[in-house]
Amino acid sequence: MPEPLLLFDYLGVSVFAVTGALVAARKGQDFITFAAFAIFTGVGGGTLRDLLMGVPVFWVHSSGYLIVCLAGAGAVWLLGERLWNSGALIWLDAVGLSAYAMLGAWKALNIGIPPGVAVVMGTITATFGGLLRDLFSGTPSALLQREIYITAAIAAAAGFVALRELHLSTLLCSAIAFLIGFTLRAGAILWHWTLPGFDGRRT
Repeated sequence: MPEPLLLFDYLGVSVFAVTGALVAARKGQDFITFAAFAIFTGVGGGTLRDLLMGVPVFWVHSSGYLIVCLAGAGAVWLLGERLWNSGALIWLDAVGLSAYAMLGAWKALNIGIPPGVAVVMGTITATFGGLLRDLFSGTPSALLQREIYITAAIAAAAGFVALRELHLSTLLCSAIAFLIGFTLRAGAILWHWTLPGFDGRRT
């Protein structure tokens, strides 16, 4: 993996791990729960992606990812209340979502997955860990909220795939795709952007 993308990979894992640990902090859990939430939030999406693509699960042969997750849990254990009160959870999640969507799409394309499926792999990478976190913590899932969340992941992954089809450099594609996803998610956070909901009427 190119070094810039490796940095994105660790960034995605670390910020998602912190969001998982912050949820455990909000629930007043012990450190084992902090670590568990950090790990399955940090690596959950990438694990499902790799299993679906039939490739070695990315964190199994590198202890660095688990170390990053445990470090995130430790940081929140020491500073969690301060981080949570600052609104870090939702913004860290936005960073992780954007980085991981782009990275998942890159990994899929890199092993010959078709472009459309690569978008799906990027979206799974970015969202599945957060869905696990919400499921185990009893938090309403992003799937059940109209606020732009999964849409931002789809946009980041699709943006990366489209830009790669134009044969732009991987680093440029990554940066633009990250900004696409983060801008959409930031708009949802700041201005409550949503998609139209189904109103039950038939024409």
